[in-house]
Amino acid sequence: MEIEKTKPVRKDLLIFGTPLIEEDDISEVVECLRSRWISTGPRVASFEKTFVDYIGTRHSVALSSCSAALHLSMLAAGISRGDEVITTPMTFAATTNAILHVGAKPVYVDVEKDTMNIDPDLIKKAITPNTKAILPVHFAGRPCKMDHIMEIAKQKDLLVIEDAAHAIGAKYKDKKIGSFGDMGCFSFYVTKNIVTAEGGMLTTNNEKYANKVRLYSSHGINKNAWQRERDNDFKPYEILFPGFKYNMTDIQASLGISQMKKLDRYFERRKQIWKRYNEAFDGLPVTIPIPEEKNTVHARHIYTILLNPEHLKINRYEFMKALLRENIGTSIHYISLHLHKYYKEIFGFKDFDFPHSTHISERTITIPFSARLTDEDVEDVIKAVTKVINYYKK
Repeated sequence: MEIEKTKPVRKDLLIFGTPLIEEDDISEVVECLRSRWISTGPRVASFEKTFVDYIGTRHSVALSSCSAALHLSMLAAGISRGDEVITTPMTFAATTNAILHVGAKPVYVDVEKDTMNIDPDLIKKAITPNTKAILPVHFAGRPCKMDHIMEIAKQKDLLVIEDAAHAIGAKYKDKKIGSFGDMGCFSFYVTKNIVTAEGGMLTTNNEKYANKVRLYSSHGINKNAWQRERDNDFKPYEILFPGFKYNMTDIQASLGISQMKKLDRYFERRKQIWKRYNEAFDGLPVTIPIPEEKNTVHARHIYTILLNPEHLKINRYEFMKALLRENIGTSIHYISLHLHKYYKEIFGFKDFDFPHSTHISERTITIPFSARLTDEDVEDVIKAVTKVINYYKK
């Protein structure tokens, strides 16, 4: 029987990325709305304090997105035209775009094939007199090899800016990701481990960087409305820098404050689902994530499998379409940036320039993975993936 004529695994579509929003989250947002202070104010300050206590840095600045955090980290660090920033192509466009927005040049090095994280051994070879910073991406929540990266940075007097969009809760040798580099950038987008719908956070131990990012995030105004209200400061504000509209709102922060209280519980649920997926997919003709490295904690943000095309009669997109027919939504993390039209055209990249990133790009699928998933949802995903693989395997 053709697979199209079989009964789908699920009646309703399991959307790939939907957050777990509970009643206490809703209550926090409603309370914020009733307070009438809904832009940047006391809840943003409270969220920043909670985040500092959690990550272990001296400062944090809540922003409208992780993309904003990445962009402002470049500006605060003084990275500009003529500078180079070493990073990985196996990431979302925001990582590279932040470098381009300040006129600098992204210099890619390949990832390790098994971890999908930037290969530290390749970083040193890519350093030139123009190199200003290293931007490691903690892919899927797996910590990069930060001791090696920080050692290179120290030897070569380079900045380190961590793209920790996937990595809240991740640890490397008992230290939280986002506290190693000069700055760390986090995301609270709707698919992340905790959410504020849209939103991000920049962490740093450097007061100068924190002050610059705070200034740049709100049009370069020396004091925002909440600060002026709190300080009874009736003097006109001053513009000190031609800044941006990158501030977080209290509505977003109220959701973040509530979600932070449940981060550990969500993490335990993610561990359970991760373990169940590993058990179910082990032995199938797919590659599953390798175990977390010794002395690290994987944040378990997304769960990716790599298809083995030599064992299947269909390609990756046909595989995803087959899963959609079973009412299982999927995504791709990521098509390596060096394979995208824009970056290929401006930098002249070839597909084979970064072989590990290309290998992953051609095979990767991200399946539903969230603290919101019920046991039934998880089993539906497993049944659907197994069904499609068994039907289309060679």
